[in-house]
Amino acid sequence: MSILVTRPSPAGEELVSRLRALGKVAWSFPLIEFTPGRELATLPDRLAAFSANDLIFVLSQHAVAFAHAHLQHYGLHWPHAPRYFAIGRTTALALHTVSGINVRYPLDREISEVLLQLPELQNIAGKRAMLLRGNGGRELLGDTLAARGADVTFCECYQRSAKYYDGAEEAMRWQARGVTTLVVTSGEMLQQLFSLIPAWYRENWLLRCRLLVVSERLAHLARDLGWQDIQVADNADNDALLRALQ
Repeated sequence: MSILVTRPSPAGEELVSRLRALGKVAWSFPLIEFTPGRELATLPDRLAAFSANDLIFVLSQHAVAFAHAHLQHYGLHWPHAPRYFAIGRTTALALHTVSGINVRYPLDREISEVLLQLPELQNIAGKRAMLLRGNGGRELLGDTLAARGADVTFCECYQRSAKYYDGAEEAMRWQARGVTTLVVTSGEMLQQLFSLIPAWYRENWLLRCRLLVVSERLAHLARDLGWQDIQVADNADNDALLRALQ
């Protein structure tokens, strides 16, 4: 079994390194890369305006990395007044590590639906909530918070952009290397991979691979695209992916 990991750097390379240490054949093939978000410059003033009654949601490690680097550049710190929430343990740990702030996160699945079950998020009418994210995503979270009466805003801290590849060349390479398992961690990347690979290789290689994804929603999308051998990891971090691949 040869494994192709499509998640971006550096998480993709880290997972490949851990798989190889276990004696597995694995390759990194990042489908997207990250650049600073268009609203990053507005973040310091927006954070400073938040009080102890308000809520800040950090939706990925990349949001933490870009936001923290921007604050550091101006000699600023994360304000301790608002209450902080993260989409999962890894993101919460990333924010806690750079800020020392206590961050709440769902202990079960790292998805919006489970985050929204936290007791602190049930009675939030009149509170301000800001979601730190990439270019789009987590609309369900924002919509639900707004429906519960919160004043919701978003801050684009980073942008995801597709990396360019020659689809036929890559399909030949990965098929020749015996890749039979694909690791895909977002719907955006799944669609991109499907579109990148030419039709012949799609039918005769790509859709015949075992596919490891990180949510039931992603598994449903994969079935719609034509995959049949689909496994859902119990979380989105590398530890969970490693468990699933073993």
